[in-house]
Amino acid sequence: MTDAAELRRRTREFLAAHPPAETGRLEFLRARFDAGLAWVHFPEGLGGLGAPRSLQAVVDAELEAAGAPDNDPRRIGIGLGMAAPTILQYGTEEQKKRFLRPLWTGEEVWCQLFSEPGAGSDLAALGTRAVRESGGDWVVNGQKVWTSSAHLARWAILIARTDPDVPKHRGITYFLCDMTDPGVEVRPLRQITGEAEFNEVFLTDVRIPDAHRLGEVGDGWRVAQTTLNNERVAIGGMRIPREGGMIGTVTKTWRERPELRTPDLHQRLLTLWVEAEVARLTGERLRQQLVAGQPGPEGAGMKLAFARLNQAISGLEVELLGEEGLGYDDWTMRRPEHVDFTGRDAGYRYLRSKGNSIEGGTSEVLLNIVAERVLGLPAEPRTDKDVAWKDLAR
Repeated sequence: MTDAAELRRRTREFLAAHPPAETGRLEFLRARFDAGLAWVHFPEGLGGLGAPRSLQAVVDAELEAAGAPDNDPRRIGIGLGMAAPTILQYGTEEQKKRFLRPLWTGEEVWCQLFSEPGAGSDLAALGTRAVRESGGDWVVNGQKVWTSSAHLARWAILIARTDPDVPKHRGITYFLCDMTDPGVEVRPLRQITGEAEFNEVFLTDVRIPDAHRLGEVGDGWRVAQTTLNNERVAIGGMRIPREGGMIGTVTKTWRERPELRTPDLHQRLLTLWVEAEVARLTGERLRQQLVAGQPGPEGAGMKLAFARLNQAISGLEVELLGEEGLGYDDWTMRRPEHVDFTGRDAGYRYLRSKGNSIEGGTSEVLLNIVAERVLGLPAEPRTDKDVAWKDLAR
């Protein structure tokens, strides 16, 4: 299945058999997955047809033109962008068949249990423990933090320490955790925006069957790299139209409110517009590279640019609006299903964008990744490289 015309024909036949106006949303999405039109580059039987990734655009265009429902990708972004590619690469056949379909249709929301209070930028220092019992199950105890969508999630991708006697990168194992199991407690973390899209998660004697382990015991760090590389691409390489996203919001205000303009703001807006367009085109190139293989460290550069641009653009917008920019629409405590940068006011965008340089890997850590893995610069000295995790100072 490598021909665009054949794929277009298949999509049209699918639409004829499942008219969007006459088919329930969930029924339509399930049928689309089963027809191999969810991720065309995935294997047959797992939502795909084994076709080139680039041909997904052919399917999407036909479905959009027909008014077909989507799977609300902003709500299930962690599942789509992080859990799915990791399960596809490392999961057993049983795991792939169990998890990928409800993940893609949005029936099961996913979250990511990686960061901890003492292991954020230095994620490999994590201390959440998973101990294997004689019957094969794992018992997990620990705390995770900054967990997006944990209040909505049915499943989580989880990394935990299974061997404290080896250096920190080697004693980690990757699991799929049922968020409805006893011992899983989710608490909201209210942010500077007033919302609580993030959470802290406490794990107390949570039992995870060995069948929900992803990859080999002790190989969790390598599995997690697949997740993290995909995460950075998902955050920094989102497909947006020209003059879309936050730069589009500011330029719209500029055109509609000429009384706010000054020469200095004009120059700064032009500079940021060009930088936003360069970032958008670079993201397109990165997605084209993905057609040939797995995402690499280049995603770190895109995520860096995304954070810096969002913060600069939101700051310019507040200045442009003057006193209006100092207002705030609603401080009500809410637990949203996704981040809405363009649906709120300038004050929200300014405050929320501060988190862009922290979430998905801090900008400082990503600068190291770009320096070492993209530019080939010498690595920073690491004194804990060969020290057992249990002997590290904490």
